[in-house]
Amino acid sequence: MGSGSVPWPDCPVIGCPCSRQAAGLRRQAGERLIAAVDTAFGGAGPGVPFQGLVVRSTPGPAPLEVADRADDLLVVGAGSRGRTHRALRPSVARYRLARAVCAVLAVPPSPLAGDLTSLHRRVGFRLPLDTGELTDGTS
Repeated sequence: MGSGSVPWPDCPVIGCPCSRQAAGLRRQAGERLIAAVDTAFGGAGPGVPFQGLVVRSTPGPAPLEVADRADDLLVVGAGSRGRTHRALRPSVARYRLARAVCAVLAVPPSPLAGDLTSLHRRVGFRLPLDTGELTDGTS
């Protein structure tokens, strides 16, 4: 692991609540990772050697420090981003694609992601919903 990653250090103060809190966050992150893999691949797993790892670091460099061999595969989400968002916040996926020493698989967002964002926006602004738009119109 590189110098930028902190593998969930314990607080140097014995009995400090922050060390218990960090342990709880690490456990929750691991549980979410396992749930995501189970959701994606089912009980059979991904079918290739897989190692899940929970690392505390900044989002750009952390996976690059762990996936540091040529035979590794780094999977990143390549979410669609508008011009304003790109200008204000750099893309973590682009950072990883440019600096990775291993193969990188960029997964595009679901085609339904835009519809879901629009739906969330309408609900947030309390705009009326036409449920016919959410179905194929046969209901």
